[in-house]
Amino acid sequence: MPTYDYKCKDCRHKFEVFHSMSADPITVCPKCGGRVERLLGTGAGVLFKGSGFYETDYRSSGYQKDAKADKSSSAAPKKDKKSASKKNAKKAQ
Repeated sequence: MPTYDYKCKDCRHKFEVFHSMSADPITVCPKCGGRVERLLGTGAGVLFKGSGFYETDYRSSGYQKDAKADKSSSAAPKKDKKSASKKNAKKAQ
């Protein structure tokens, strides 16, 4: 349900009302009882709740499998040159 902005033509009081699109618009000011007009708004923005949304949240299952396999292969420990050369030096002695 959207939020609608209204403005009283008599006292210029501005207020918001949360009601369904099919509901009749408000015609009476809650402050002075005067006539009100509904203002044109930019619409409601998207409200995100929770820990967050990421571009990969809704990817296909095939993509998720490939990404998981890629992560596991890149997470394997790699040998650096220093530790490999130390091991080779010990073996040579």
